[in-house]
Amino acid sequence: MNIAVYGYGNMGKLVCDEVQKDNSLNFVAAIDPFIKEETDKVYKSLNKVKENIDVIIDFSNPANIDEILEYCIKNDINLLIATTGFSKEQEKNIKEASKKIGVLQAANTSLGVNLIAETIKYFAQTLYENFDIEIIEKHHNQKVDSPSGTAKLFFNAINDSLPEKKEAINGREGIIGKRTKNEIGIHAVRGGSIVGEHTIIFAGTDEIIEVKHEALSKRIFAKGAVVAAKYLINKPAGNYKMKEVLNLK
Repeated sequence: MNIAVYGYGNMGKLVCDEVQKDNSLNFVAAIDPFIKEETDKVYKSLNKVKENIDVIIDFSNPANIDEILEYCIKNDINLLIATTGFSKEQEKNIKEASKKIGVLQAANTSLGVNLIAETIKYFAQTLYENFDIEIIEKHHNQKVDSPSGTAKLFFNAINDSLPEKKEAINGREGIIGKRTKNEIGIHAVRGGSIVGEHTIIFAGTDEIIEVKHEALSKRIFAKGAVVAAKYLINKPAGNYKMKEVLNLK
């Protein structure tokens, strides 16, 4: 099966490497409009790719999504989107595209992160009336968005599982008053070379439960992306989720 990777930065290169390690896959090309010069199988445009493609893995920039969607729809190619930070209009376009091709949009492609996202739903459903819920995320000092997409993934997983929706409180600066029962605090730490660490805290009276995920290398995201891309091969048009990749109900 033929795989192409859009984006040839640090993550894109890791994904290309993982695709080439898998004997069941054929690495067709990497595409990145910002590379200085083209080399063997690394191009500036999708139109330079001559081989057929079964799945494109997008680890690039939101600015590229319209071109990628247009190309995938035109050529009937399924798409794994591992890029975040899309506008409302772009999200709408992605949803429309999923009516014509298979699209899997993942804020985080780590298999462990997505397992936790499903698991904490059960914690939240059982504990929310008597426990306060807080999320702490830590990343390297070069990360530009805050809170992280994964923190938002965890917040949404919890919130969507509850009968009464909670409000996200991003830090507490300027807040005067006690914590309310209707909030989930999300706190960001930026420093050094931290790859990614997320802790979900369920704090009750005289007891604390913490669920933690720590990424020791960005390679876990590349490995997860390859697993998700293999899941997408030959799938009909639709909007797929990482929990389906993990065969979780």
